[in-house]
Amino acid sequence: MSSAITTPDADRTDQRFLLVLSAASGATDAFAFLCLGKVFAGVMTGNLVLVGASVGAGDRDAVPRAVVALAGYALGAAGAALAAARLAPRLLLTAQTVLLAFAAAAWGLGSGRSLGPQLVLLFAAALAMGVQARAWGTPTTYFTGTFTNLAGRLAKREAENADRWVAGRLAAVVAGAALTSLLVWSCSPAAGAGAVALCVAAFALPVRA
Repeated sequence: MSSAITTPDADRTDQRFLLVLSAASGATDAFAFLCLGKVFAGVMTGNLVLVGASVGAGDRDAVPRAVVALAGYALGAAGAALAAARLAPRLLLTAQTVLLAFAAAAWGLGSGRSLGPQLVLLFAAALAMGVQARAWGTPTTYFTGTFTNLAGRLAKREAENADRWVAGRLAAVVAGAALTSLLVWSCSPAAGAGAVALCVAAFALPVRA
């Protein structure tokens, strides 16, 4: 599977795959925000705002975190763009899963509690989200445009049958974030495990190449 999944007629299995990846995105962003310094691994608009707001507020810790996340995401997206023509999409998903597993394992072992280690884990998580964002044609990490278009179609009473899957991806982001939040509350060392588990679950869903 590659950027071929871009149209509303993608079959149901493809859409379920995208739902799982969307949930993984929500879980990863919640992990980054709750555990790694109040920045995002996949929402780059939010990080850009945080950079500007933190500079104005004199927050010296937030700026490097946001900048590292921006750099990791950009490198992940650039790397996936260059590799997409030569590597099977499953290999890109494997790379993403390995990066998230590294961040989750390091957090579970007690790393990431101070600024330096946090930057390393943020970079890995953002790198993974950059790969995910570029590897799959349908948005699974950024949703402002998706939400805007859906709201516009609903307002004009032009909703399409495929919009149930669009709404489903939005709900999946919330569900993934909620999963991480529950893990943080119930077993903080396992906070990064939700995103990894969701990526692993995506491998169980056959999708078109």
